[in-house]
Amino acid sequence: MRKILLAVMIFLIGLVVILYVPHRPRASTISPHPVGIRKLSVRSPAFKPGARWPRQFTADGQDISPPVQWSHVPHLVKSFAVIVEDTNAPGPRAFIHWIIWDIPATARGLPTGVKTVLRPTVPRGSLQGKNSFGNIGYGGPAPPPGKVHHYHILVYALNNMPHVPAGATAKRLILTMEGHLVAWGHMVGLYGR
Repeated sequence: MRKILLAVMIFLIGLVVILYVPHRPRASTISPHPVGIRKLSVRSPAFKPGARWPRQFTADGQDISPPVQWSHVPHLVKSFAVIVEDTNAPGPRAFIHWIIWDIPATARGLPTGVKTVLRPTVPRGSLQGKNSFGNIGYGGPAPPPGKVHHYHILVYALNNMPHVPAGATAKRLILTMEGHLVAWGHMVGLYGR
């Protein structure tokens, strides 16, 4: 009787793992999600948190960057950085769709369609790096057919302007930001094919 009960329990645990784990978005292994640091409020006028990522901002549409806005910014902020990542992408780390930093402290958002160049004119002074496609600037969602992916827009408020050259990777930016985060916030959009 004990063997049958044990076998049933192992079967049920296995079933839970099979049904639940593959569909749960994993936390990013690249971008920091700091605990105990003040939260920014992050939103996009183009879609609600948890809603479908609009097609025009994907590789299936115009592939332009979505507008992003943030508020509840604390004092002592010198600059902002924004990272957009897919935490459901295959592989050991999240897939980076966009990194932009040195966004001035006076900025409260990014407009639609930031140019995909090292030094965009809007927002003035900002720099962009290499996404996981190997390109500079924004590269929209392009998931493989199947399950819906979670795309995180992460905004970081920093107490300095990071000395990271244009064209750098997200990993380099994140290492430089360490110890300089004043606040952060994020929102998630969904997209699948």
